[in-house]
Amino acid sequence: MLLADMGATVVKVESPRGDDTRRWMPPDRGGEASYYLSVNRNKFSVVLDLTDPADRQAAIQLADRADILIENFRPGSMDKYGLGYEALRRTRPDLVYASVTGFGAAGGAALGGYDLLAQALSGFMSVTGPEDGDPHRAGVAVFDVITGLHAAIGVLAALRHRDLTGQGQRIEVNLLSSALSGMVNQTAAWVTAGVEPGRTGNEHPSLYPYEPMQTGDGALVLAVGNDAQFVKLCDVLCLHDAARDPRYATVRDRNQHRVALRAAITERLAARTAHEWFDILSVEGIPCAPILSIAEGIAFAERLGLDPVAWTGQGPRRMPTVRHPIDFSATPATHLTSPPELGQDDARVRAWLREGGDLRSPDGAAVISPIVTEPTEGHDESSGS
Repeated sequence: MLLADMGATVVKVESPRGDDTRRWMPPDRGGEASYYLSVNRNKFSVVLDLTDPADRQAAIQLADRADILIENFRPGSMDKYGLGYEALRRTRPDLVYASVTGFGAAGGAALGGYDLLAQALSGFMSVTGPEDGDPHRAGVAVFDVITGLHAAIGVLAALRHRDLTGQGQRIEVNLLSSALSGMVNQTAAWVTAGVEPGRTGNEHPSLYPYEPMQTGDGALVLAVGNDAQFVKLCDVLCLHDAARDPRYATVRDRNQHRVALRAAITERLAARTAHEWFDILSVEGIPCAPILSIAEGIAFAERLGLDPVAWTGQGPRRMPTVRHPIDFSATPATHLTSPPELGQDDARVRAWLREGGDLRSPDGAAVISPIVTEPTEGHDESSGS
């Protein structure tokens, strides 16, 4: 979807039963799952059953036309249909071919590729949740998202390489590798220092104060990242002794004396509300934030002028969507068409395959043509990612 927002012509290949996320609800909008609607704007949808010889040939034709092919089947599945990388590169050495799996094509090939499994197997859940409670998952499919971003980065880098050399290549990304990379300092704690991180609730293992703290009416997140910010916080809170206390002089010192420092800070924060402190501290350059709901978060982004909601589609299919997150000075992202109904572009895509020419996006621009493949009817071969 992000590539489509940036100008790509994207053909989403679905089985006759459709993308699983079409049925992941509630919530929904008029019977369409919000989950599906969140990641499928600006795409064409064509239904192909890869077990059917004619449909399989149509898929091969699509691959032959495309600059990019993106697939998220279980490893080896595409080879059975004549759509594996080695088969396609014989006639299309310039093809950029991206494979998204759960746990790679070797020892993890048989594992289901779901985000929750990656959160569990990567160690992420072991560092998420209350210190004395159970491991928790993140509130979103964080490693699905990170893996998709890695796939987009890899595709764009491969396109740049093709611009320079004329040669395509295969890109492989998986949930587990993306998770281990995405946990940055937590995985580095073990790899570089031999330290096994644990759950610390909302506290940061290396910074303090860097957590929600109670105010007069609720929690305020403080994110004090250096000594200068700490001194300024103490000044605003009139904690002048704490600013000079050797127990709190450095980040390491503050980490070792959290209990006493937390008591001193929360005593002062109790005098005002979280929103009042947010206004006061933000003016002084002290990073902080009240904890908002999703609705409040979107409203806050609107207040900042970030325009978080864009409208896509026309007529009965016109609907709001979360806008593309990148601003371009010369080539702005677009939100042209709503997520497609299953197979809504069958006739258009098949005519394009028969007659040639360009399959163009609604504004007439066809820049690159990725293919997103989905599992075929009766086959549980998708990575689920």
